[in-house]
Amino acid sequence: MTFYFLTLFPDMIRAYFAESLMKRACESGAVDARVIDIRDFAENKHNRVDDYPYGGGAGMVMAAPPVLRAVRSIAGVEAMPVINTSPAGRPFTQKEAKALAREESVVFLCGHYEGIDQRAIDAVVTRSYSIGDYVLTGGELAALVMADAAARHLPGVLGNSESLAEESFENDLLEYPQYTRPETVEGVHVPPVLLSGNHAEIKAWRHRESLRLTEEKRPDLYEKYLQNQKR
Repeated sequence: MTFYFLTLFPDMIRAYFAESLMKRACESGAVDARVIDIRDFAENKHNRVDDYPYGGGAGMVMAAPPVLRAVRSIAGVEAMPVINTSPAGRPFTQKEAKALAREESVVFLCGHYEGIDQRAIDAVVTRSYSIGDYVLTGGELAALVMADAAARHLPGVLGNSESLAEESFENDLLEYPQYTRPETVEGVHVPPVLLSGNHAEIKAWRHRESLRLTEEKRPDLYEKYLQNQKR
């Protein structure tokens, strides 16, 4: 799967894909992360890509022409989803991550300052996503969150594919608590069932814990889970 990141800060993207799981995913060929510097498409000697907003107001706005040229420099971009990371986008969920993982190539347009000239968004963006009800200084972090969430669903990216089936938000439940050695930490013991070797009992305990945690911490998800069980 190929991710294209159109950004003013390419090193932010490169650093993420140079570490840990995403580094291994790139080395194995499961993921190809390509970074495009929007400043390279500015047509002025200072590579300026922003300007003051029409109508006044604080901050600067990313100009449409360099953004449009950067997006259209990608061969075959017409057939790819071009994603704008925006607080106005629809919420990015596990379901959206799975859908994104089925694409061959995805383009992330990372905004900065007060945003991107709306004419560029209208011309090339096909989807807008938000990763939460808060504002970031730029779209790079949001784009990396979405790329990471999608990449985990690609074959060969995770060492153990069973991990996906048990993660939070699968089947609308939060994941059960995890424990490792030592058996006792500051007087707190690992739940005995996890040491029993009885896989059926362990599975049942984990399911009960997922239900308990979801009802306690995410009642909205718990209600959704109950409704789905009735179908």
